[in-house]
Amino acid sequence: MPRSITLVLLVLAMPLSGCAAMVVGTVVGVATTVAVETAKVPFKVGDAAIDVMTDDDDEEEAEEEEEND
Repeated sequence: MPRSITLVLLVLAMPLSGCAAMVVGTVVGVATTVAVETAKVPFKVGDAAIDVMTDDDDEEEAEEEEEND
């Protein structure tokens, strides 16, 4: 292959490698975000369950205190 054609191919391939790096970076960023959000779900569900259970107790205690006053 002549030297000029090789040089032209290298020059044309350089921007493509930059695009590929950006795509890989985006995919890794999205995968990380999904993994973090997925890890947060059990804690959010657990917090919601605890809130439901403790809110009922607080309301019952408040009602009992009002009745006793």
